[in-house]
Amino acid sequence: MRTRLLTACSIAAAAVLSATLLAGCGGTKVAKLTSDDVAVAGPAHITKASYNELIKESKAYYGSQKRIFPKAGSTEFQTIKNQAISQLVQAAERENEATKMGVKVTDQQVSDRLSQIKKQYFGGSEAQYQSQIKAQGLTDAQVRTDVRQQLISEGVFNKITKDVSVSDKDVTDYYIAHPDQYKATPSRKVRYILVGKNQATLAASILSQLKSGSDSTWCTLAKKYSKDPSSSGTCGKASFTKGQTVKKFDALLFSLKTGQTASVDTPEYGWFVLQPTADATNGTATPEKQVADTIKQQLIQEKKNQVMTDWVNKISKNYCTGGKVKYQIGYTPSPDPCTTITASTQTT
Repeated sequence: MRTRLLTACSIAAAAVLSATLLAGCGGTKVAKLTSDDVAVAGPAHITKASYNELIKESKAYYGSQKRIFPKAGSTEFQTIKNQAISQLVQAAERENEATKMGVKVTDQQVSDRLSQIKKQYFGGSEAQYQSQIKAQGLTDAQVRTDVRQQLISEGVFNKITKDVSVSDKDVTDYYIAHPDQYKATPSRKVRYILVGKNQATLAASILSQLKSGSDSTWCTLAKKYSKDPSSSGTCGKASFTKGQTVKKFDALLFSLKTGQTASVDTPEYGWFVLQPTADATNGTATPEKQVADTIKQQLIQEKKNQVMTDWVNKISKNYCTGGKVKYQIGYTPSPDPCTTITASTQTT
């Protein structure tokens, strides 16, 4: 939560914007545009007041980032305007469908979620919360609108994905298809001395002594010269998995013959002197049973996300091809999302 309190809708440079939607009356399938609207989506009026609030919030966000908000009429401003209206329309469509599905959000649910946010990000401090939303150009009412939209989206998501499941075969198939994620990683025992940066002469001297010395020489020199406590206190002995250490050290460790001593200058830590003390071992691959639950949860989430994406696309097509979205003059996004959706449907 580095820039906004919630991420219900985003426009331009991740500026999160809230929407206030007024439902049409009676059983009207498509509301009639009024002078107060920028658009309608089914029975929902998307008001100019809602649009203006989004632009106001976006300006506040730009200000908090010490950026100049684009001038009206500029290409950058038109992009913000287009995306804001498109997001408002999509939010209206989702709220319309949520109502049909029986997804309801009470004021108490909004308050409860907001309390969680305050506790998580502000330590429960009302003063800190108020200070933050003020800095972002928000009011408590606007934040509550964002929270309500988020809860509606969550309710819809839960409704349409409640029957999503993943079989044991799905898990096994994924495990088999992604061997690199679970294959054994080589490891190797080594003893090393971290000599440090700009110590080429000392590294060469230590290397020469080690090549002509014995095991006790490693202990003596590691204790005396190594700048790494985990090396100096263990006669330089350690064990590393491939890819665990800095690149040049890692490459040398897994290319030397066992017992061969060499030095390397790394950008990160400077000079090392090292000697592999055993051949690299491949170890064992991670058994499927150890990662089955993780794989299953991953696959379930992926399937749920895809179901949600398909649902959103279906709803958008329904509103566009059914003529349920209408824009006030001067507020039609360019390009019009419905034009693309309709063309895609006709091609299909």
